[in-house]
Amino acid sequence: MSRISRTFDDLKAAGKKAFIPFVTAGDPNLELSLQIALQLVRSGADILELGVPFSDPIADGPTIQASSLRSLQNGTSPGDVLTLVAEIRKASNVPIVLFSYFNPIMRYDAARFAADAEKAGVDGLLVTDVIDDEAESLSAAMGSRGIDLISLIAPTTSDKRLAKIAARAKGFLYAVARTGVTGASKETSGDAQDLVTRARKYTELPVAVGFGISTRSQIEKVWSFADGAVVGSAIVREIERSIPNGDPVTSVREFVGALKP
Repeated sequence: MSRISRTFDDLKAAGKKAFIPFVTAGDPNLELSLQIALQLVRSGADILELGVPFSDPIADGPTIQASSLRSLQNGTSPGDVLTLVAEIRKASNVPIVLFSYFNPIMRYDAARFAADAEKAGVDGLLVTDVIDDEAESLSAAMGSRGIDLISLIAPTTSDKRLAKIAARAKGFLYAVARTGVTGASKETSGDAQDLVTRARKYTELPVAVGFGISTRSQIEKVWSFADGAVVGSAIVREIERSIPNGDPVTSVREFVGALKP
């Protein structure tokens, strides 16, 4: 059983839901990125999501786009991200999921990336822009190394595609709370609950909801119908705000402390 599956099983047995924070690896730099990641673990992350910086992150809003640019300007590479994972793994067994686009993995070579990711201690990979044959091929490459390929579903996903996606999904399903790009939102769309309900017809995998989750009340609402809540842009925004004073770790600790139910 993977660390991801074990985590969700343990949470379910305890009557709890998953808190899944996201940050971009290498933002604002690799040293601080490691400290931020470890702080998120100390602050109660059940699963940690790390973004692999990419020059054209079409699924992301301006906040995460900017964090990806900051990381790239510091020279962060996919190899650096895997080194970061290995450093986190020295201190924690928290499941780690990489959030990436296909291009960086293709340039790295998918088979080599899978091997190196396994060695670093990666548990899951979410690739926003692969579908059908590419997804099946990537899932096989990662699965052979014990890495779950996490699948995205959206309110616009038809039941036919939901069934197809669920059939190959591993770890958990990532349900996009609303159409559009990532970014903090004041309200959680009712579409998210409908999507989770539809997804449960086709899979027994846990379903986590992300995109636009930025407040304690939104997390609580998502937890009422899903197995986990992903918070990304709101945390990344706190990192960006704290860069001038040079203390993003404290900012993340205080923000997540007030955010997490």
